Amino acid sequence: MIRKIALFFGVVFFFMFLSLRGQQHATLQLIPYPQKLTLGEGSFFSESPEVVFSGVSSEEAGILMNELHSSWQTISRKKKLPERDVIVLRKIRDEKGAVSGSYELEIRPEKIIITANSDEGLFYGVQTLNQIMASCKRKALPCLKIEDSPRFPYRGLHLDVSRHFFDAGFIKKQMDVIASYKLNRFHWHLTDGAGWRIEVKKYPLLTEVAAWRPVPTWKEWWQGDRHYCQKDTPGAYGGFYTRKDIKDVLEYARSKHITVIPEIEMPGHSEEVLAVYPELSCSGEPYKNAEFCIGNDNTFKFLETILDEVISLFPSKYIHIGGDEANKEAWKKCPKCQQRMRDEGLKNVDELQSYLVHRIEKYLNSKGRELLGWDEILDGGLSPNATVMSWRGEKGGIQAVRMGHDAIMTPGEYCYFDTYQDNPFGEPEAIGGYLPMKKVYSYNPVSDSLTVEESKHILGVQANTWAEYMPSGKHVEYMIYPRLLALSEVAWTDPDNKSWDRFRLAANKHVAWLWKRGVNAHPIAKGVNMLQFVDTLNREVRVSFECDRVPTEIRYTLDGSEPGLQSALYATPLSVKDSAVITVALFGDRKQLTRSQKYKVYYHKGVGAKVTYNLPYSDHYIAAREKALTDGYTGGNSYGDGKWQGFSGDMDCIIDLGKITDVHTIEANFMQQPGPWIWFPEWTEIWVSDDGKEYIRLNRIDNTVSRDTEGMMIRNFGYNGDDIKTRYIRYKAHQIPKDGAYMFIDEINIR
Repeated sequence: MIRKIALFFGVVFFFMFLSLRGQQHATLQLIPYPQKLTLGEGSFFSESPEVVFSGVSSEEAGILMNELHSSWQTISRKKKLPERDVIVLRKIRDEKGAVSGSYELEIRPEKIIITANSDEGLFYGVQTLNQIMASCKRKALPCLKIEDSPRFPYRGLHLDVSRHFFDAGFIKKQMDVIASYKLNRFHWHLTDGAGWRIEVKKYPLLTEVAAWRPVPTWKEWWQGDRHYCQKDTPGAYGGFYTRKDIKDVLEYARSKHITVIPEIEMPGHSEEVLAVYPELSCSGEPYKNAEFCIGNDNTFKFLETILDEVISLFPSKYIHIGGDEANKEAWKKCPKCQQRMRDEGLKNVDELQSYLVHRIEKYLNSKGRELLGWDEILDGGLSPNATVMSWRGEKGGIQAVRMGHDAIMTPGEYCYFDTYQDNPFGEPEAIGGYLPMKKVYSYNPVSDSLTVEESKHILGVQANTWAEYMPSGKHVEYMIYPRLLALSEVAWTDPDNKSWDRFRLAANKHVAWLWKRGVNAHPIAKGVNMLQFVDTLNREVRVSFECDRVPTEIRYTLDGSEPGLQSALYATPLSVKDSAVITVALFGDRKQLTRSQKYKVYYHKGVGAKVTYNLPYSDHYIAAREKALTDGYTGGNSYGDGKWQGFSGDMDCIIDLGKITDVHTIEANFMQQPGPWIWFPEWTEIWVSDDGKEYIRLNRIDNTVSRDTEGMMIRNFGYNGDDIKTRYIRYKAHQIPKDGAYMFIDEINIR
């Protein structure tokens, strides 16, 4: 009996021990999460530990001491190793060839030891230690051992400083933040049509004129005449980095183990250059072309001079040349470009662009550098040693690695931080789209379609921040953070060690830490997301809600009233058999945290009905193909969420309800976002028929919303009136013709 009791309490204490260890794991808010973390027994506590370095240069020791000061206000450096209250930072020669940036961190009751085979590894070990300190509120630290190394060698952030200029101090501030999350590349987008941002003595007009515009925001400039002005013009907006500025930033980056990759755009996105040096364009006239004349030898003299200046400043292996979105029409008519094509045996203008890329790569290689470009550099044939940065999805990156080239993944669907990250109706204007933190976190840069050998060519991942709609540094930070924290874990942590639930808890803590550091991070969520599951067997829609902000409560009503603290607490999915209006809001600390949101949910009469398309939908936005408009799913805040079906022209479809049916409502939601060229239809028409041959027009709805209206909008176009009997419904929508424009529709709702 005594043995049984002893066994019982042994089991109880064992599970209590496991529970305590689990709680300790949960309290360590580490981002990115280490590859291996083992908790021990006991804890380390010291208000003023002493630091001992071994194998570390005096310069690096100073850098590491500065990083440690962010956690310990009182800390001192010692040459001899004390017995207790000590932090040991040891650089060793690693015969195993550990990955650059790897480290081990051990916390014992008497000391903390960080070991690495590189300065970079010690730096990252200190970042982890700082996060442990913050997690434990600078009290006793749990004994543990961490063995950590990065998944990818390239872990980057891109920032566009052409559309809006951000000074060197702001750039260094971002480096402070990204280094603390173990990112090691800063892609500096220095030139583009909206402004030239780097000093070049030989071409003074680039910074005297091409760096300045007469209006403060990109949007005003883009919608105006897109001209530039002298820097001393009253009201001139712009700026550029002097050689001194750049050297200062580069030295700061070096102290943070960040490599800065400069980008000089070519052959397109070069309006600012050609406005002040029009002889380098095909027309020879300012404000007419955005692409360099590739048939002009002076173009290459200019570009090589610029690259010489860049190479003299930037030590990075890569020089990014852009290469994206070139409008090649001028080349087709330009005598010089056509002569170049004949001389070089080039078949088309894609190969003409490839000629420029090859020639520039050869020049960079002669200087000991390598070419990096957006995935359009694949068009017409990839240069021998080029690395591809894949932004138009993953296709370009996958194509490059199968050709034996390296690639960096930065697809817009997961990595473009100029998109909305929360309900667009409560957010400042963005270019469009919808990319919440959870989706960023879900990304895996290595496609399942790649072999093990091919996947080795995926160097890493990068977040891209384009600043069209970000006129201030605060706005930039609001868009970058905390999404960049999610991407840092994508870049560093092996997929098997990732956990969304753990990361979400940690991210909520880190946002508060970022605020304390003066970083204007987004508060993670200002609303509630709805998810749907359409069950055709039981003829119902099951609705669930989620929010990334924790700890919080979701409360809802079904009678149209505003939710309050006494309203129903959401816990399990709600079943909708016919229709429902669900009003939700987020609560915490006994108060409402967000404004309410109304969701209309229907299991309508058209669910599962056959749809015949008289005009095709877009190959790029197929949604559920022929089932998309009657599958019961309504679209969310992103036109790319798989629920919205896109049309690059008019829309015309017929729905067969299968039998004569009583109907009083036929409606559909359309989306408008001027940024990505998505507009409401000019008009829609609804026609009905009993036999599918003779149709009667039931309604025509004209659009009254201007195409210039800012922000993201969703509007219902439909009929709601007296009951009618019909079997066939023809829904037509007309779009004002414009190349590259889209019309998006989510569901044709029939009740």
